[in-house]
Amino acid sequence: MMKQQAGTGSVFSFEGVPSAGQMIPLGFQHMVAAVVGIITPAILIADTCGLTAEERTLMIQVSLILTAVATLLQLFPIFGRIGSRLPVIMRISFAYIPTLQAIGGEFDLATILGAEIVGGCVAILFGIFVKWIRPLFPPLVTGTVIFTIGLSLYPTAVRYMAGGNATSEWFGNPRSWAVALITLAVVVFLNNFTKGILKLASILIGMVVGYVIAYFLGIVDLSGVSGAAWFALPQFMPFEIKFVPSACVSLAIVYVVNAVQTIGDLSSTTMGGMDRLPTDKELSGGIIGQGVMSIVGAFFGGLPTASYSQNVGIVTVNRVINRAVFTLVAGVLLVAGLVPKFASILTTIPQCVIGGATISVFATITMTGIRMITEGGFTPRKSSVVGLSVALGVHRVRLLLRGGGHHYGHPPQSDPCQGARNQEVSKKNPAAVAAGFLLSPYFSEADLASSM
Repeated sequence: MMKQQAGTGSVFSFEGVPSAGQMIPLGFQHMVAAVVGIITPAILIADTCGLTAEERTLMIQVSLILTAVATLLQLFPIFGRIGSRLPVIMRISFAYIPTLQAIGGEFDLATILGAEIVGGCVAILFGIFVKWIRPLFPPLVTGTVIFTIGLSLYPTAVRYMAGGNATSEWFGNPRSWAVALITLAVVVFLNNFTKGILKLASILIGMVVGYVIAYFLGIVDLSGVSGAAWFALPQFMPFEIKFVPSACVSLAIVYVVNAVQTIGDLSSTTMGGMDRLPTDKELSGGIIGQGVMSIVGAFFGGLPTASYSQNVGIVTVNRVINRAVFTLVAGVLLVAGLVPKFASILTTIPQCVIGGATISVFATITMTGIRMITEGGFTPRKSSVVGLSVALGVHRVRLLLRGGGHHYGHPPQSDPCQGARNQEVSKKNPAAVAAGFLLSPYFSEADLASSM
């Protein structure tokens, strides 16, 4: 920790502007911790929805810009109500990924964007009434959902480690597995046996190592980078927007859960960096800001943003809360997002590298849910609640969807009537579809067939 007294220009005070020599290394810490969480969800959803290389580049570009703007909104609230005025870094939340993948696999990207708008409205309402709604979501409830979300992400990571999907020429190739395992080994080693910037940047360094190895093994394809522009503004409504009730309901539920998680992140930030609990106004503004950015982002083809727990952890360790440091990070992300050439390079990251790097992230999400569940001890009552919630909410509901839809990550069925049956199921069982989207993506079609 730097030996500096709090005051004007101190890194330990919210206001003021410290020297560049202080801001740059402190901002770099947050940058390396957040960048993977910004670009990876965009890549995952782009692959799920079958986007072209140009559309993948656009989605990564928008993700960088949205996270920058969302971070600035939290630092500099609009009207004193939209934004928390707390030192937080925003990124694309992994908590949404299972549901977004399920919606994208069942429908399309347009349906995802429509559900984001509805979810953003729900988040705004939650933020307005957070003081009264918060007690309805104890750690047991929130932890169970987060635990299930973590489980739902594991097949995605393993599939990516294998090379992505069955249509990829590298799927199941020994070289894909070798790159993935080396990437994972680097991440695990740095995360457990190093300190400081090496530990904070473990995932980023692991991806760089994996990328280099993949390049020399011939897995990296750079053919699309040369055609990307050096500068471009985000496009308004580059994709169609559709509203499907079942998809909207399912994603709205995740928005509520994520809002509760945001409360935890903001509380950790103020407790760790400011030695106090957040005010109701700060919590409300933070959640409302997320909702507003979700609505705005959907019109530009972006994904939902949320506070990043890893960056919160940095704040609690070094107690650096100066707004200028976080503004610097947002500025760099914004500039990077305005350069499609940079975004196109990020699209060349092999799927095996992404899988090897992110499986540890998904494991962390799962363990976060377990920690929340076991807070205060693991009683027989908690065991019953968690066990029954997962069993009934995951398996049985998915069986109700057996008649329609393909599991995300798998190619669509060749049956021309398949889409019509999907819509029919959605109309007949909207609640079942909603719950299935939220809780059950990790059950494969083979699992379902064997259980019927």
